Amino acid sequence: MWKWAAGGVAGGVLLFLLAQGIDLLPIVLMLALLALVLNVPALRGMSRHFAHPVKTGAVGGISFQDIGGQSSAKKEILEALDFIQDPDAVQSLGIRPLKGILLTGPPGTGKTLLAKAAAQYTGSAFIAAAGSEFIEMYAGVGAQRVRDLFARAREAAHQQDRTSAIVFIDEIEVLGGKRGQNHGHLEYDQTINQLLVEMDGLRSARDDVKVLVMAASNRADLLDEALTRPGRFDRIIRVDLPDRDARREILTLHTRNKPLAPDVDLDRIARETFGFSGAHLESLANEAAIGALRAGERTIAQAHFVEAVDKVIMGEKLDRRPSSDELRRVALHEAGHALVAEVLRPASVASITITSRGGALGYVRQAPDDDRYLHTAQELESDIAIALAGMVSEELTLGGRSTGAAQDFEQAFQRGRLLIFSGMSPLGVVSEQTLPEAELHSALTQIVRGVEERVRDVLSAHVDGLRLAADRLVESERLGGAELRALCGLAPLDAQEPQVEATTA
Repeated sequence: MWKWAAGGVAGGVLLFLLAQGIDLLPIVLMLALLALVLNVPALRGMSRHFAHPVKTGAVGGISFQDIGGQSSAKKEILEALDFIQDPDAVQSLGIRPLKGILLTGPPGTGKTLLAKAAAQYTGSAFIAAAGSEFIEMYAGVGAQRVRDLFARAREAAHQQDRTSAIVFIDEIEVLGGKRGQNHGHLEYDQTINQLLVEMDGLRSARDDVKVLVMAASNRADLLDEALTRPGRFDRIIRVDLPDRDARREILTLHTRNKPLAPDVDLDRIARETFGFSGAHLESLANEAAIGALRAGERTIAQAHFVEAVDKVIMGEKLDRRPSSDELRRVALHEAGHALVAEVLRPASVASITITSRGGALGYVRQAPDDDRYLHTAQELESDIAIALAGMVSEELTLGGRSTGAAQDFEQAFQRGRLLIFSGMSPLGVVSEQTLPEAELHSALTQIVRGVEERVRDVLSAHVDGLRLAADRLVESERLGGAELRALCGLAPLDAQEPQVEATTA
């Protein structure tokens, strides 16, 4: 009702002004512009973007004891944080407090958790934001949000009666990417320039709050060099995938609130999960608990963890089931992978399955005794042999190959390229940039064919055991490493079946 009354009054005023001979065009244009701003959603959104900088929140409540593994990263962070904890000692030695710590590494390794633990350790005010929140299409918004972020950090420290604050920026490569890459407008460059100014402390008139910037990135190579130089990010800490002992520690943390059956062996699970991040291991423990719930069990057994490892690697089981002929071929293919792996690396096979998961009809899970970070020529050739074994097994027992070996060939040639460009082939030391494609192809073909012949000899010597293993796989869809060794006549080993390298069909 009030809108009609206001409209009537406005109309009357306009008629009166028109009768007085006043030019109404400027007034009408001004009213039209005002109506547009108040009613068009996009423009209202734009006004909100300018009026309300990015929202960030205080986060904490986690300690370094709650983070498994990463002992090297925690040690470096604690050393840097001690500068905040003991300012008198720092000043007496003439040490400049660190201004920034950059955590870099694969996803899921605990970079954000480490930043939260740092705030808890120092008793600092903690403000968190994501790099993507600072980039907008409107010029100047990102820079304003950076200013607002640091202002809020100092204000939070004052409100909490603290002398230090930690600003954590996740996915900082979005905010701090190399300048000059975006030619459409300079919003990205303005934003990173403002971050550099804030880290230098040029805008801060108050020196009573020490602000430490912590940031996380999976792609530190994308960051601007001015950001990663000493004096801004003084420490660049690598947060890597956990090794076996660290995986054991992480599993202990994630199962401490779960009822475990007596047969659960976390050491064995840690051996079988090479390449898993902390996030993978948390998901593994959760999936094992879900499996126990589905089965109506009150405790989580080792079998639930074994199933969970497969699920985390390959995904949920699929409803599709191949025909009997295809199932037999898949069983022979996977048994070939496993048999050659056992001959070349005794006790390395943890399990074989022909259950369809993800995009694979079957796979072999291997679990070496130790994590490997360096590879010899012999080890790389063994990897190639295991990859080719499925195809050779099909050829020996069924008289031909199938498309199931396509991914195996990719793995074999990938290992062959690594062997060549590591200087361990007959070509000697070569450059990937200067080696002609024809020469590379010839060298790869020679390596793969030589390994293929050795694989054929191994499988021919164990063809009866190969068929027995395939028969058992068709019956039960799953085969343990110990049972495989028994069926193929390989020497039984007392070592527990210990990464998880999946060779798929």
